Amino acid sequence: MNTKLHAICDSKGRPLNLFVTAGQVSDYIGARALLSSLPDVDWLLGDRGYDADWFRDALKNKGIRACIPGRKQRKSPVKYDKRRYKRRNRIEIMFGRLKDWRRVATRYDRCPKVFLSAIALAATVIYWL
Repeated sequence: MNTKLHAICDSKGRPLNLFVTAGQVSDYIGARALLSSLPDVDWLLGDRGYDADWFRDALKNKGIRACIPGRKQRKSPVKYDKRRYKRRNRIEIMFGRLKDWRRVATRYDRCPKVFLSAIALAATVIYWL
């Protein structure tokens, strides 16, 4: 069983919102699910998997500037702030902290709801530490 965890975190690397999808599902599904719950921010740092014109337009409509590198298959390259994108390591650190919890890292739970609840418990502790 394979899953993907989509997350929104703040500038300090604390998790704010989480969404779990099946492993073979596109990242666009997670982006669409988390789009309505984005906080009021100036920038969104995202992975290449979230590079889509509709997602960039939705962020622009919310007044958020996207710092997402373009996919390799994209015909016209997308400009993004490379210096700002280096701060994305905070997101990776947040995922690393979640994986410090053995239950989350090894995915003992077969049911996605139970797995998400274990992630939510770990995220709550991470947020307050």
